[in-house]
Amino acid sequence: MSKNFLNRGRSLALTRHHKIAAAGVATLGAAAIGFSAIPSNASTATTTEVAAPTAKVAYSTEQIKGVHASITDQMAGASLQAEQIAAKKQAAAEAAAKKEAAAAAAEAKAEKARQAKEAASRAAERAQVKKAAAPKSYSNNLDGWIRESLDILKKHGIPGSYEGIHRNIMRESSGNPKAINLWDINAQNGIPSKGLLQVIPPTFDAYHVPGTPKDIYDPVANITAACNYAADKYGTMDNVDSAY
Repeated sequence: MSKNFLNRGRSLALTRHHKIAAAGVATLGAAAIGFSAIPSNASTATTTEVAAPTAKVAYSTEQIKGVHASITDQMAGASLQAEQIAAKKQAAAEAAAKKEAAAAAAEAKAEKARQAKEAASRAAERAQVKKAAAPKSYSNNLDGWIRESLDILKKHGIPGSYEGIHRNIMRESSGNPKAINLWDINAQNGIPSKGLLQVIPPTFDAYHVPGTPKDIYDPVANITAACNYAADKYGTMDNVDSAY
C-alpha cells in the first residue's frame, strides 16, 4: 500500500469522525432545547439552559421629533394661557379704573350740587335778612299812616283794626293830621285836642309808644298813642264810637 493512499484513507476516516461528532453535537443541542421547553412542574432528569439571543435595539428619529413637537405645543399653550391671564388682569384693572373714575365723577357732581344748593340757601337767607333789615315803606297818606301804625301796635301787642282806626279818624279830624279843636272843654282848659284822633297833650305823653316821634302832630305817633289809650280805657279803638 502506497503512502499517498494511506494518507487519503486517514483523511476520509477523519472526515467521518468529524461528521459523527457534529451530528452528536446537533443531537445534544436539540435535546437541550427540548428539555428547556418542559414545564417547571414536570419531572426531568437533566435541565440545560441556553441563553436567548439579545434583541436588536431599533432607533427612530420620528419619536424624537414627536417629543419635541409635544414640548413645543405645551410651551405654546402655557404662553397663550399666560397671555390670557394677563389680558384678564388688564381688563379687570381697566374696569376698576373706569368704575373709580365714574365714582369720582358722581361724587364731584354731588358735591357741586350740594355747593350750589348751599349757595342758593345762603342767597335766600341774605335776601330774607336784607328784606327784614330794609325798612318797610308806607305811602305818605292816610292809608299808609294807618298801616304803619298797625304794624307798630302789633309789635307791642296793642289791639286795633284798620276799620276801627279809620272810622274814628274820619269822625274826629276828617283825616287832617294838623287838625286842632279850639272850642271844646279841653280847649277852654288850655289843652286843646290835636291831630288825627284829637288827643290832648297830657294823654299823648302818657300813652306815647316807643319807636314813634314824640310829636303830637305826627300822624303815626298820634294814631298809635290814641289806640294805646283806647285799649287801656275801652279794650280797643274798635269799641270807640264817639268822643273819648
